[in-house]
Amino acid sequence: MKIRLLSTALLAGLAFAQAASAQDFDDRWYLTGTAGMNVQDNDRGTRNAPFLGLGVGKFISPTWSVDGELNYQHPKIDADQDLSWSQYGVSLDFRRHFITEGRNWNPYALLGIGYQRSEEEFNAFPSPNSPGRREDGNLAAKVGLGIQGDLGRVGIRTELAYRADFDDTSVSAPDEDWFGDVLASVGIIVPLGPEATVAPPPPAPEVAPNCADKDDDGDGVNNCDDKCPGSQAGQTIGPDGCPVPVSIDLKGVNFDFDKATLRPDSTAILNEAVEILKRNPSLRVEVAGHTDQCGKDAYNQKLSERRAQTVYDYLTSNGVETSRLGGPNGYGESRPLEDKGQAFPGCKSETNRRTELNSQN
Repeated sequence: MKIRLLSTALLAGLAFAQAASAQDFDDRWYLTGTAGMNVQDNDRGTRNAPFLGLGVGKFISPTWSVDGELNYQHPKIDADQDLSWSQYGVSLDFRRHFITEGRNWNPYALLGIGYQRSEEEFNAFPSPNSPGRREDGNLAAKVGLGIQGDLGRVGIRTELAYRADFDDTSVSAPDEDWFGDVLASVGIIVPLGPEATVAPPPPAPEVAPNCADKDDDGDGVNNCDDKCPGSQAGQTIGPDGCPVPVSIDLKGVNFDFDKATLRPDSTAILNEAVEILKRNPSLRVEVAGHTDQCGKDAYNQKLSERRAQTVYDYLTSNGVETSRLGGPNGYGESRPLEDKGQAFPGCKSETNRRTELNSQN
């Protein structure tokens, strides 16, 4: 009967030990104190008795703990309760915990092995040395089930275990090779030291900015793409980071035949030119005047100079610094524009009666 009971308990403990549940765990050492009832094997001839335990242990993985524990019990002998019978021992207990995150109470299975020492008095009458005394120690094994909970600063466990005591020299039961006791207990667990804190994750390594993240000359083009890293403020910059010439189109600033006065429709175009020059303070332009091919060269030269002067005066009177203006220069009829595919358009070509602002940057 005892062998079947021990085998059943071992199988139950091993079955519980199959599942795994990994998570962070508290690996501090802890102290344990236990109190319970030792239900004695009937073959011993002793009465059930309370027992006490004291131990130390720790978790060695998220699901396994190991405890070293001392135990003591002092049951009475049924045949003569004046005789003393006591037992104490030490055990190494392994507990497999089945922990579920967020659950405060978790079951466990127990497997233990240890050493139990018995001190048994017996009636040796009529010997003058009665009562006699037997002292012996032997191997013990333990299996069990329990539940462990967390109460904050301390923990608590309740446990039901079966201990096989391989005592084969009992005086009360000389025909027995071992005894099986049932241990029902409640224990307290006191962790040692401060609770471990979870270290914050290390900061991400700083990545050194590369050229695509820098714009040393502040022109809006990153260093990787900037082929002209020394561009100056106020310059018009192309996508390659290099200054680009700014052209100011004055088409429509034309003059009547043989006139050097601005027409009303020309002032709007010149006002746009003033705004472009103000937005590009580094831009310098030449003010150039032109005529058509009517009349003598000398006359047309003077007329083109007067036309250039008219535009020059308009620009300066509207806030453009003279230091940014070249000229005014007249080119007479020497630079006619092509018109309708002809290299030299006709005498009355209004297109040739014009002024231009030519970039000098």
